[in-house]
Amino acid sequence: MYLTIIKSEDYAIDMKLLLFDIDGTLLDCGGAGSRSLQTSFAEMFGVHNAFEGISMSGKTDPQIIRESLTKHGIPHDGLIPKLLQIYITNLKSEITKSDKKLMPGVAEALDAVTSRPDNFLSGILTGNIEAGAHIKLGAFGLNRYFAAGAYGSDHEERNNLLPFAVERFKKTIGIKIEYKDCIIIGDTPRDVECAKLHGAKCIGVATGPYEYSELANAGADSVFKTLEDTESLLIAINNL
Repeated sequence: MYLTIIKSEDYAIDMKLLLFDIDGTLLDCGGAGSRSLQTSFAEMFGVHNAFEGISMSGKTDPQIIRESLTKHGIPHDGLIPKLLQIYITNLKSEITKSDKKLMPGVAEALDAVTSRPDNFLSGILTGNIEAGAHIKLGAFGLNRYFAAGAYGSDHEERNNLLPFAVERFKKTIGIKIEYKDCIIIGDTPRDVECAKLHGAKCIGVATGPYEYSELANAGADSVFKTLEDTESLLIAINNL
């Protein structure tokens, strides 16, 4: 699929890397992720509703867990990976019974961008750890759309994930994309911040907890209420 890409000095010509967030942007797992975290924390530490009052939007899984451990006075050393292992087990079960749904226009948007491999590469940039991301995407048959990505398991700080995505595409596909040719597509101001820090672009989608105006005010280069207007999305991507 990606073998026809034209390269010059190891950089792709006229190629854009589209990096999609998952929760709130591509899909809604019906709270399967947060319930799995709550259950896992209770199983490991006997603390129920451990994440009450902790905002999860746009953060990585390890960061969310670290904040909860701090809140409850539990030492961090070596506990986050163990808790994440329990979380993955619970998520596999929880995702099968959750009231989940794709966000509007997602299937059509992904079909459109992946049908143009000479123009776009599609990947993931998410706070989910890699195993959790694939479980969520797999519940909707979406893993096939993405050649590579960057995850909360790569780095606890979301703002540090873009370099991981670029490097992973270089290793997986054999080309290098400059940051200025990357477009993060997400539903929170943290997606915007992650892009701008590296000189990348960001398209905001108001299908998560943030309003259209909030994403625009955060500095998104373009904002959509949903991804339903595929033609307008492609125009926006080409103009960035």
